[in-house]
Amino acid sequence: MGRFVYVECLIKADIEELWRRTQRPDLHQRWDLRFAEIDYLPRADGQPQRFRYALRLLPGLVITGAGVTAGERHDTGGRTSALRFASAHPFSLIRWGSGYWRYMPTDDGVRFVTRYGYRPGWGKAVDLVFRPLIGWATAWSFDRLRIWLETGRTPERSLWQALAETCLRTFTAAVAVAATPAAVACVVVAGVVLLPPLPSTPAARRCLRRPPDRPVVTAPHPLTHLETL
Repeated sequence: MGRFVYVECLIKADIEELWRRTQRPDLHQRWDLRFAEIDYLPRADGQPQRFRYALRLLPGLVITGAGVTAGERHDTGGRTSALRFASAHPFSLIRWGSGYWRYMPTDDGVRFVTRYGYRPGWGKAVDLVFRPLIGWATAWSFDRLRIWLETGRTPERSLWQALAETCLRTFTAAVAVAATPAAVACVVVAGVVLLPPLPSTPAARRCLRRPPDRPVVTAPHPLTHLETL
């Protein structure tokens, strides 16, 4: 499947609550920017959980897909949730893929990690633009989840704050370019771009986007036991 997307975030929260907010579809879809809807399908005891998902790209344009997921606990106290997913929608930028979430307890909280790969739906050229965007959306969503767990600020409120901050930065840059000398405008625009977001505003930059050089405990995960869609 080529290159993969990797995101890691340290969340100062109880692993049980982190598991609940990532495994319950009604909670998952609240913080994850990549999905508008997630629905679990009925399943028999002992079988992996099948689900359907949807993403609204534009009003009236809904991309749908399906997947299967399974989770397991580890003797170390951590957990892993693996999944496979696919979409036959003609506008889907992801044809099929697979990956996992890993929950690793630490002295400071839980190290929440995802790694997934996929087959592009529109070819490699379009994926050169799409892959950085989906990686950014994953990291931004992880930080949004972290803020929810650590501060109680709801994902909906975080989204509105992020939009408001983006509008304020854009307005400030536009005014500087239109009404100040070029040298001043350059300084203002640089400040708008480089100034860190407010601590309560989700930011992809707070997450690790590449696998670390430090050793990572690799616990077995159920991905190999999931059937291909």
